[in-house]
Amino acid sequence: MKPSQGLSIGDLADRTGLSVSAIRFYETKGLVAPLRNTGGHRRYDRADIRKLSFVRITQELGFPLAEIAAHITRLPQNRAPTKADWTRISKTLRKDLDTRIARLTRLRDTLDGCIGCGCLSLQKCKLYNPKDQASKRGSGPRYLMGDAPDV
Repeated sequence: MKPSQGLSIGDLADRTGLSVSAIRFYETKGLVAPLRNTGGHRRYDRADIRKLSFVRITQELGFPLAEIAAHITRLPQNRAPTKADWTRISKTLRKDLDTRIARLTRLRDTLDGCIGCGCLSLQKCKLYNPKDQASKRGSGPRYLMGDAPDV
């Protein structure tokens, strides 16, 4: 891309739904690397729309920025990422996404019942986790973390 071409930071903000300040922040983290035109204005490649959209949605899903950055830095810098480039990222994220989906599903389905946290505040907890037996497996909401109740 020539510095005279490309998207302005405002155009990129409009396309991604991110604020200009957020885009500048992501730039400081190395997630995007705009060129500068002769007037010193940033110019972004159209491929940065997808990169920043990926950053936005993965952050909304709770992925840490350092992990997201590790994926982004594996993308080519000298050309727009291809489907194969994005597929490589998808494969590495799939296991983590599947785990998160399973945990969210468990949370949705069991939050109104015993989650194995040891509070024993619900009648159902006293049936599934009498005398806080789940604590033998470790701290935290054991049943939400994947342990099965002893029933």
